[in-house]
Amino acid sequence: MSLIPTISEISGKVGPGQLKKLARYSREVLKAGQAESGAIIACPNFEVYRYSWLRDGSFCAYALSLAGDGAQAAAFYRWVGRVVGRYEQKVESAILRHRAGEKLTDADFLNTRYTLDGAEEKGHDWWNFQLDGYGTWLWALSRHLELFPDEQLKAELQRPVEIVVRYLAAFWQLPNYDCWEENREGVHPATLAALYGGLKAAAFLYPQSLICREGRKQSSAILAFVKTNGLNQDSLVKTVGLNEVDSSLLGAAMPYSLFPRRGKIIRTTIARIEQELVSPQGGVYRYRRDVYYGGGEWLLLTAWLGWYYAGVGRREEARNCLNWVAQQADLSGNLPEQVAPNLLAPAHLPIWEERWGKSASPLCWSHAMYLILYTALYGPLD
Repeated sequence: MSLIPTISEISGKVGPGQLKKLARYSREVLKAGQAESGAIIACPNFEVYRYSWLRDGSFCAYALSLAGDGAQAAAFYRWVGRVVGRYEQKVESAILRHRAGEKLTDADFLNTRYTLDGAEEKGHDWWNFQLDGYGTWLWALSRHLELFPDEQLKAELQRPVEIVVRYLAAFWQLPNYDCWEENREGVHPATLAALYGGLKAAAFLYPQSLICREGRKQSSAILAFVKTNGLNQDSLVKTVGLNEVDSSLLGAAMPYSLFPRRGKIIRTTIARIEQELVSPQGGVYRYRRDVYYGGGEWLLLTAWLGWYYAGVGRREEARNCLNWVAQQADLSGNLPEQVAPNLLAPAHLPIWEERWGKSASPLCWSHAMYLILYTALYGPLD
């Protein structure tokens, strides 16, 4: 893995040239974070993030596709395909045992993160039963093939896609960790949105595949389930049965299109996020009860909100989000996971810093979301 290059000072007041410079630097951070295997590391300087998550990596690969780095993005999709193939028997065993009525443990399901060589980690008790990353991979692969048509890649990944569709179709109704690796006993509409988007994408890519046609059927079932169980007064909720909002619900609009971006459900959800989870300075929190690193403002979520704004024509608000994220860069241009000036639970910050050190930086997902938003506003990098 190559060293991340440095650039001149970006923090402080940000002009158009600096915004573009940070976009180019973000592209280099993502490329530097990709291993020879194709895996994309979550953060090279944060010990517990020196793995590749399907969720984070898929957004990073999508950003690389938007930046014109199709070969790098394809390498990530191929890496996931090899990982899925490596653990195909684990999927088949879990499905058969589940159908037979056996109670499965978290170790029976696919992991959410892997070593850069594509192996399940050893010696860590991580929160691994998460489904959203697999849906996100399906969605991102579909977008990549729209930008870079490649029949060889499409044919090569058909079997891994079918395995993932079969896996998600079997287990989407089970409680599992949300995208923040919390709330194991809940069913989370943000996760279901990722699965909906992924299953529909798979059916679009391989319309003649029987398994992917099953994916289309299951995506319809997911939508019906969310309409019945995942709403409170026309707002999506963080967890079924809990009337709380979470910024990860942005995914229900952008990019998974669980509901129309301009429809009542998304507008109501966005309004609640804006009211409850956006700080006066413009950064976006995960949810009100967040204590992780004191509950700071997340760069990737602020960019994600900006991505939604750009998608519905609220361009000035989208530019404000882009500027806020850029202002959080350090002198080298690195973007962290979150920042601490306006914490929700400040007493918890030293607890996490003692456990794991300072907040992860550079976080590849933060750089990916910045690059995605920049591209949505200003077009591809030249």
